[in-house]
Amino acid sequence: MTENTAFASVDDILGTAGTWLDEGRKVAVATVIKTWGSSPRPVGSRLVVDADGAMVGSVSGGCIEGAVIREAFEVMETGAPRMLEFGVSNEEAWDVGLACGGNVQVWVERLEA
Repeated sequence: MTENTAFASVDDILGTAGTWLDEGRKVAVATVIKTWGSSPRPVGSRLVVDADGAMVGSVSGGCIEGAVIREAFEVMETGAPRMLEFGVSNEEAWDVGLACGGNVQVWVERLEA
C-alpha cells in the first residue's frame, strides 16, 4: 500500500492511481483548481483516494482533507464529479491560528480504467 505523503510528485500520485485502477479498485482524484489568499497547497495539487481509504498526495495541509475524502467516497459511488469550496475569513483565520484568510476550490472526480 502506498503511504500518504503530502509532497508526492504528480507523477507518483497519478501513477499510484493507475496502479490502483489496474488492481480493480475504485479511485477518485481531488485537484486544487483555484486558490485565493492563504492556501497551503498550490493550484494543481492532487489527492488520490481509493474506496478503502488509502490515499496519496494532498490538497491542503490536512485542514480540509477529511471533508474532501468524504466527498471522494460519494463520487466513487455515484460517478458524479463535484466542485468543493472551502474558505475562511481573515477574522476566522486569526481565531484558528492562521496568519490570514483564504479560499480553495477542489474538483473531485472518479477515475475509470
